[in-house]
Amino acid sequence: MKVSLFITCLADTLYPEVGESVVRVLSDYGCEVDFPEAQLCCGQPAFNSGYQDEAREVARGLIRAFEHSDYVVSPSGSCTGMVHHYYPYLFENEPEWKAKAAALVEKTYEFSQFLVSVLGVTDVGASFPHTVTYHPSCHAMRLLGVSEEPLQLIGAVKDIAFTELPRKQDCCGFGGTFAVKMADMSEAMVCDKAACVSQTGAEVLVGTDMGCLMNIGGRLNKEGKPVRVMHLAQLLDEGRRA
Repeated sequence: MKVSLFITCLADTLYPEVGESVVRVLSDYGCEVDFPEAQLCCGQPAFNSGYQDEAREVARGLIRAFEHSDYVVSPSGSCTGMVHHYYPYLFENEPEWKAKAAALVEKTYEFSQFLVSVLGVTDVGASFPHTVTYHPSCHAMRLLGVSEEPLQLIGAVKDIAFTELPRKQDCCGFGGTFAVKMADMSEAMVCDKAACVSQTGAEVLVGTDMGCLMNIGGRLNKEGKPVRVMHLAQLLDEGRRA
């Protein structure tokens, strides 16, 4: 099975180790993973800021980059959600590009979604003897409907002590450009989320979007809370190599 990694801007720039973990896990299940170097931003920041023409041009570049890929897998429900839900809208008046966008939608998956729904994997044989809580990202949960897949993967990890996050459905306040435009509101939201994480007593906070994890982890660090923040792919990868 040939898979192309859609790394996303945030992971590529700040968290490349997440992409490495995704590649190792997928490779262990027989996937031949490549990295199309022409890939770029999905266009979500421009789209969310109202610059639809600019977002459309960026989207064309991403569609071209993955045009010949069999499957596209990303460690981000947010960027995957942008492709799934807004690319068809961006190209609704351009039949040729609408068809190309639909083809990309059809083969693009968030990491946990691909593992569970395409590869049929829920137990990767990992062991992780730590107390863990999980934050579900808004876009993965609401745009993609990815809610049970990460929990299935976490639940199958041996020696893990899982504790549910209070008010887990609440947004962490990041929202990309929202954190810049509505800084005070964003800060209040992430303070609430950090307090919920602290209530669990977890050593590790796991998620599927580095935007959320960067935001929550930054707040926890500012408050001096010793909670390790990890992408789900990192937990599974580390647990398999333990």
